[in-house]
Amino acid sequence: MRTPTLTVALTALVLAATAACSSEPTEGNAAVVGGPITVEATDTSCTVARTRAAAGTIEFTVRNTGSKVNEFYVYGEGDQILGEVENLTPGLTRSFHVEVATPGTYQTACKPGMKGDGIRGDFTVTGATSSQAPDAAMATAVADYQEFVSAQADALLARTTEFVGLVKAGKVADARKSYPLARGPWERIEPVAESFGDLDPKIDGREDVVEEGMQFTGFHRLEKDLWASGLQPDTSVVADQLLVDVKEIVAKAKAVTLNPLQLANGSKALLDEVATGKITGEEDRYSHTDLYDFDENVKGSKAAIDALRPVLKARDATLLATIDSRFAALDTALDAHRTDTGFESYTALSPAEVKALAVALDAVSEPISKVAAVVAK
Repeated sequence: MRTPTLTVALTALVLAATAACSSEPTEGNAAVVGGPITVEATDTSCTVARTRAAAGTIEFTVRNTGSKVNEFYVYGEGDQILGEVENLTPGLTRSFHVEVATPGTYQTACKPGMKGDGIRGDFTVTGATSSQAPDAAMATAVADYQEFVSAQADALLARTTEFVGLVKAGKVADARKSYPLARGPWERIEPVAESFGDLDPKIDGREDVVEEGMQFTGFHRLEKDLWASGLQPDTSVVADQLLVDVKEIVAKAKAVTLNPLQLANGSKALLDEVATGKITGEEDRYSHTDLYDFDENVKGSKAAIDALRPVLKARDATLLATIDSRFAALDTALDAHRTDTGFESYTALSPAEVKALAVALDAVSEPISKVAAVVAK
């Protein structure tokens, strides 16, 4: 779930370092028609330099000149997220690529404070439907990753069903054990799951969603009941609704058609999720099972890179080797906190241990921020 506030200074440093490494527009990239589109995001405005582009790969370069953390989104029909750049701290610039194959009217949005529907504007995609077929390696990468998403969706449904059953039976101890395991598949495919409008905050929203006029439901409401407030009169109703929402998102995730850029962007987005939620201890604020989610986000990021591995090996083997070595270092840092039954409580980590994890995370985020440009060539 996207973080509504950044409460730990360390997170800002991690994002600043990562963004600085990925902020330069890609030059000489023939696949990007018309060059990068600059976006100036402030606390009160969202200025998109060009609001028209030809169908195909579009690059945006977004700069936050305001005083609040900001985000930028490209939305398709039904508010499906086609591309995004999250957690832009003031003064930072980041670029990203999005594939928009079909002409029509889309929307862009800046979200100062990372809240609400954002400051929106229409964006027109012109020309004929992009018919540029991916090469065999790209097509295989997408097919492999969609199989991964489908398998994780099945696991999410099975584990959530078990978790909901335990909650409704009042088996608190067993439900607590089931909670981080049920969330695992969601965390692995979070960028795909998050792309479907308001299902994300319903399933994975933290209590802060109340400030945006939404009900506090889903995994984190049940987490609060299990660890903090005790089971409530409506706990079973909340559990039932979670299962209904998960069934809906599983069906959508299994049916979605992805493209190679979504794999590349998703791999980076998962590491951003760690940097802005798990590394701060904000995600699982009642159970403190954040390291489980941390691990699953990293596994999901790896899965996207593994699907793209043949493409990256052919186009930039040095970058791939760097990513692999830095993932290995991150795994080593995370493994230090494993126990016989899973992971330590986040509250057991010292500030030095949190910093070590953040440094390892930043190290792998930097080369992964370059993958989309390689894929878009």
